Amino acid sequence: MKLWLPKSHAFMATPLAFRSIRRACFASSGLKWEGGVSMVQGASRGIGLEFVKQLLEKNDKGHVIATCRNPNGATGLVDLKNKFAERLNIMPIDLTIESTIEASAKFIREKYGSLNLLINASGILSIPNVLLPETTLSKVERSSLMLAYEVNAVGPILAIKHMWPLLKAGGGFGTERDVAVVANLSARVGSIGDNHLGGWHSYRSSKAALNQLTKTVSVEFARKRDPIICILLHPGTVDTDLSKPFQRNVPDGKLFTKEFSVQQLLSIINNAKSHDNGKFFAWDGQEIPW
Repeated sequence: MKLWLPKSHAFMATPLAFRSIRRACFASSGLKWEGGVSMVQGASRGIGLEFVKQLLEKNDKGHVIATCRNPNGATGLVDLKNKFAERLNIMPIDLTIESTIEASAKFIREKYGSLNLLINASGILSIPNVLLPETTLSKVERSSLMLAYEVNAVGPILAIKHMWPLLKAGGGFGTERDVAVVANLSARVGSIGDNHLGGWHSYRSSKAALNQLTKTVSVEFARKRDPIICILLHPGTVDTDLSKPFQRNVPDGKLFTKEFSVQQLLSIINNAKSHDNGKFFAWDGQEIPW
């Protein structure tokens, strides 16, 4: 659906007027994706799965596309599919195989024609006998650096690349926002200015790369005046499989539940404005230095 506006230069739509016109169009259209279309990449468990759950529960009209490497093994997603059969679609994406991202984009284009929110939630920190956070330079390995970069930085940017036309078509239509949002899950340890401890070379550098790539994309979207903004989100230390081996030194009160963290992050996403494009936020809404 496209919004028609007069070509006359005498017509000057204020943001409030634009929102009113947009909502009126949607109210009269009866489109089945009123409420917006969201995609959560990396949705099989942890924070990604909780994003899917809250998006479906808190918006009774919104549709969600949840992606992961092995949908058949994602029991949490299967349970949600049984509960929200009409509004949840599950698609396979392996971030190391670009054709799977293209296939999901094709599915969304054919089913919905647009996208209003892309959340890149996937990430790796450690894999037994494959990838371990380095405590010293002597433990840095090329394979660990490349794997972390491929999954934590390259994959999310390729997802944005292929969802770009859909996000541009969707903008904020059907939502309370004026723009589509790309929300990439980063981490405070990816901040160069906030790095006072060192270590974790592969994870830190891959998240720093994600930050730079996301910032670069946000500049292009602004320059082209696309109705899309990109933000980076630090969820805090959340009680998930990713953080479990490293929770011993987390201060009291700083180990968050998935429910709390995602609630905080969705509040940031839902209240995001054009001037937030390219910013890096912590779970509490505070900006993090690059």
